[in-house]
Amino acid sequence: MIKIGVVGATGYSGVELIRLLLNHPQVAITKLFGNSTIGCSIEEVHPSLKKMISLKVEKFETNALKGLDLLFVAMPSGQTMNVIAEAIKTGVKVIDLGGDFRLNDPEVYSKYYKHEHIESFLLNESVYGLCEWNENAIKTAKLLANPGCYPTSILLALLPLIKNRIINQNFISIVSYSGTSGAGITASANMIFSEVNESVRAYKVGNHQHIPEIKQYLEQFGGSKSSFSFVPHLLPVTRGIYTTIHAEVKEAIGEDDIDNAFVSSYNSSKFIRLFGTAIPEMKDVLYSNFCDIGYKLMDNKILTVFSTIDNLVKGAAGQAIQNMNIMCGLEQTEGLLKCSR
Repeated sequence: MIKIGVVGATGYSGVELIRLLLNHPQVAITKLFGNSTIGCSIEEVHPSLKKMISLKVEKFETNALKGLDLLFVAMPSGQTMNVIAEAIKTGVKVIDLGGDFRLNDPEVYSKYYKHEHIESFLLNESVYGLCEWNENAIKTAKLLANPGCYPTSILLALLPLIKNRIINQNFISIVSYSGTSGAGITASANMIFSEVNESVRAYKVGNHQHIPEIKQYLEQFGGSKSSFSFVPHLLPVTRGIYTTIHAEVKEAIGEDDIDNAFVSSYNSSKFIRLFGTAIPEMKDVLYSNFCDIGYKLMDNKILTVFSTIDNLVKGAAGQAIQNMNIMCGLEQTEGLLKCSR
């Protein structure tokens, strides 16, 4: 059995991790760590877990990692660096669901995340966990940076088109919509029900922290630079991400070329569902680790691609477990293929 610890166990991603890991036949959750809920049983904090797991939430200490094989860290960016550095020193594998180890350049990190990176020496050791595009590197990772939720929905949809030279990369328009759980569990006045209900709003236009992540990995996995705009929106729903991408196709490109690009990229990917020219819906991926992708090619040679995921599963906890499976030599689907609630 793989002995697991979870830091940030009572947040949205932490609870989603626990929910999924309880169904994993090769895993034993042995430690839960938190801050404001230290000393409480996890089932007291989240009654949905009653009679499923009753571990107490502990304060994180290095000596508490003894006996663990792998540590999931599900805390806001900027709060994880010391914890991760301590875990790496003890030889425990780490999967970070935050953004602290996704970017190569600490200066770019500081610009977008608004604080200094105090463990930048670990950036070169970090492996980006986009499972469908970086599996070989993930297999030997000691520190795994789980992709952001928006970048997951965007990269999975765009990379086959860029890799196969389907679209012009001089300008790509990306518009994404997310449920409110993407903002985390911490209370915020602009996230209360009466502020988000019956409304849609764009936010962090031009300065969202996922912009450099999208840019870095479009270039790394796609093999060339792209110019794009990214506009995220908040939806009055709890979970889910829906991304719509517009780009101009290259001369003589048709639907067969687009289909071939997606099929050749994902013919062995267990969690990518291709809809062809049908349009996927967000409701069909909720509580699952699937990414659904469809497209429409217009007469004016503009290609519109649709991509949808559950931000808490494929965009966070589910992809983290998929990465764990790869790191531990298990089937990627272990504990995930039938994870609907």
